[in-house]
Amino acid sequence: MFKTLREDIRTVFDRDPAARSTLEVLCCYPGLHALWGYRIAHFLWGHRLRFLGRLVSHKTRFCTGIEIHPGAKIGRRFFIDHGMGVVIGETAEIGDDVLMYQGVVLGGTSLEKHKRHPTIGNRVVIGTAAIILGPIVVGDGARVGANSVVVNPVPPEATVVGIPGRVVDDRRETVFNLEHGKLPDPVSDALRAIIDHQNTLDKRLKELENRSGK
Repeated sequence: MFKTLREDIRTVFDRDPAARSTLEVLCCYPGLHALWGYRIAHFLWGHRLRFLGRLVSHKTRFCTGIEIHPGAKIGRRFFIDHGMGVVIGETAEIGDDVLMYQGVVLGGTSLEKHKRHPTIGNRVVIGTAAIILGPIVVGDGARVGANSVVVNPVPPEATVVGIPGRVVDDRRETVFNLEHGKLPDPVSDALRAIIDHQNTLDKRLKELENRSGK
């Protein structure tokens, strides 16, 4: 248990350059508090103490602004940066070394009592206010851009942005940081392509007019 706690604290230092001391991490990081609250709630949930598990989860949510259902499955070295507004549903599964920013939702799309929340692979980075819905798989090493709405599976190592989310990059390299300012914008790229095409047509039309003497 103490090994896991030390690993959680080490993960905060590895992922957040603002972390300056262990005392600060222990007292001032709601993402860490939410994770520890989840571990207790998940233990109770797994031992069929469902009400107590939900109660611990509810109290943790009240204190941190982060809602993690005790039935969710979370791997090692999981880090929620800032965290306010994060929601992780009951059947969500999260792999190892996942980085998640504030406002992320791993939501369900069904009222039936079966797998209805996303499965997040290892080393995935999920940007601010991204929403991932349904029992889809986000592959290892994928990146989800801020404010994206993802409703389809994401291949490993891919980058997804937009509403609905579209794959815009496939780097095949391990990424831990999500530089939102450098992510591709498929809508902007499409508009730019249309404008460039229109400019090309205008030039050709002028050339034809000049040749015809009009």
